[in-house]
Amino acid sequence: MSAPRLPPLPSIRNILKIYRLNAVKRLSQNFLLDQNICDKIVRKAGNLANSHVLEVGPGPGGLTRSIMKQLPQRIVVVEKDQRFEPTLNMLADSFKVVNKPMDIIFDDIKRMRMENLFPKEKKMDWDGKSPEIFLIGNLPFSVSTHLIIEWLHAIAERRDAWAFGRTKMTLTFQKEVAERLIAPESSAQRCRLSVMAQAWTFPVLRFIIPGRNFVPKPDVDVGVVSFTPLVKPRTQHDFKFFEKITRHVFSFRQKHSVRCVETLFPLYCRKELALMMYKLADLNPDTKPTQLSVVDIDRLATAYKYLIEKHPELETYNYRSSRRVLPITKTQDVVVEDYTEM
Repeated sequence: MSAPRLPPLPSIRNILKIYRLNAVKRLSQNFLLDQNICDKIVRKAGNLANSHVLEVGPGPGGLTRSIMKQLPQRIVVVEKDQRFEPTLNMLADSFKVVNKPMDIIFDDIKRMRMENLFPKEKKMDWDGKSPEIFLIGNLPFSVSTHLIIEWLHAIAERRDAWAFGRTKMTLTFQKEVAERLIAPESSAQRCRLSVMAQAWTFPVLRFIIPGRNFVPKPDVDVGVVSFTPLVKPRTQHDFKFFEKITRHVFSFRQKHSVRCVETLFPLYCRKELALMMYKLADLNPDTKPTQLSVVDIDRLATAYKYLIEKHPELETYNYRSSRRVLPITKTQDVVVEDYTEM
């Protein structure tokens, strides 16, 4: 017997006309109408057969249709805009024809506990192969960077979708953001986002979608990026601690990176302690931020951790808080020792 087939459906363009659906600017909505491109995005996600797929922000359902064609075991779509209820219900009814469930959740993905969306039997060891769980989404530009940082944090702590193992993601971003995520050392696009993504995942820019393929047409092109969590992260530091060091390293991109690191310390001792960090990390203080690898920044983080263990009062210093009463004053000397061991 031949495999069951999905019933024919009206095109996304016709769906938008039938239900009089327009993109909402405040939600940064841009609909992808080319089904061939949707199919290509889903193919880049991997083999979805027998898997559980979470789609974030399905909108009228262009990507959802392409996911359905791969006949995963189950689809969960999370959509914030309830105007798409009739179109998503239509797709869910179509998926039932092939005896597959599609769960539709109208909520903000940022508020959801993703570990509640998948069955426990899908859990895999972190050191083994990735679980049969996939995250796919055509993300609004306004939330894409915030979401990927949140999800990288979840990967670092192995929670949410990553409580099941090294769950893979395939997501869309503004082209410039996509290029930053995969930017190597010495690249003009190298930034904090590059380091954070590459510390915990292997990000790959799959292809670029011209903006003309979206309705309404955005001012920029769109990049499709896949993320595979690393078996062994490139840092063992806490996510927020590592992010703090990385943020400071890239605070003045055109200057020597030691000048950026100086902002971790109070004015009266910053030059000495910043140079001490570089000595402990065995790095050249004249290196530009974009030239530092993830491993280099990890070494700087280790050096900083050592210094604040010696002088805990330094950890709360915030150079942006000009009116803040510092926990340490010049009369409370920080002894800049010749630290040779950590």
